[in-house]
Amino acid sequence: MATQLRDYRIVTGELERFVEEWRTQLAPLRRSLGFEIPGAWTVTEEQRFIWLLRHPAGWEAFDAADQAYFASPERASFDPDPARLIQEQRNSRLTDVELP
Repeated sequence: MATQLRDYRIVTGELERFVEEWRTQLAPLRRSLGFEIPGAWTVTEEQRFIWLLRHPAGWEAFDAADQAYFASPERASFDPDPARLIQEQRNSRLTDVELP
């Protein structure tokens, strides 16, 4: 299973708008392309939106689905594009740690 941590700093004052656009546009499209979203959080005082994006078939499938997402007509049709509200973005591939 491939899991990525996505950490966005949102333009000041636009966190609620971003969350609404993410919920109604981005998340449903990601799910339709085989992704899972185990959780999403906000850090209001820092204007951050943090979420986990997972693909059950591993990193190769994750990368292929990610390319399909960005190339899709649905993604191109987002108007306005929620990405306009992202000031800074960090994506980190996570590696499971076996618990005792």
